[in-house]
This record gives sequence, structure tokens and C-alpha cells, in this order.
Amino acid sequence: MWAVIEWGGKQYRVSAEQKIRVEKANTEPGGRLIFDKVLLKSDGKELKIGQPYIEGAKVEADVLKLGRERKKIVFRYHSKTRYRRRKGHRQPYTEVEISKIS
Repeated sequence: MWAVIEWGGKQYRVSAEQKIRVEKANTEPGGRLIFDKVLLKSDGKELKIGQPYIEGAKVEADVLKLGRERKKIVFRYHSKTRYRRRKGHRQPYTEVEISKIS
């Protein structure tokens, strides 16, 4: 069984026992996260497609840890004007393990 969920403006294809990194959620490690925006759900035989979401469907996940991605460098440059700006960015994430799709 698998499903497609929406979280933080992105879509994820998930199945039970899978670990994924999603956009930061305000939940502590050890807590539960419920994704109620389920776009598509399949059990191997039947495929349900939402318009845009499936009524009553949800995906439950356990929060494993909170973290930040590796640093990405943002560099701005204008030629012939001595303009150079360098800064870094680290995107926060929440790592979850999918426990149940219903």
C-alpha cells in the first residue's frame, strides 16, 4: 500500500515503514505527525484519486529527528562593478517514519 501526500508545498510518494525528510514541522522527536492532505492512495488492486484530496484518508508518521540540511552557498556577482555577495543557507527539515496509511 502506498499514497501520495502533500506537505509544505511538495508532494511525496510514501509507503509504510519508509523514512522521509519533509519540511520542518513544529513537533518534537518521538511525537506523531498526521498528514491529512492525501492526493492518491493505492492498495495494489484499487487506486483512489482525490479531487484534490481524498475524504477521510490520512497518513500517520512518527517523528524521528529535527535537523538542517548541508549548507548551500548563495553567491551574487555583477561583472565589471566589483559586486560580490556570498551567504549560506541551511534548510530545516523533519525526518519521519511512516507508520500507517488509512
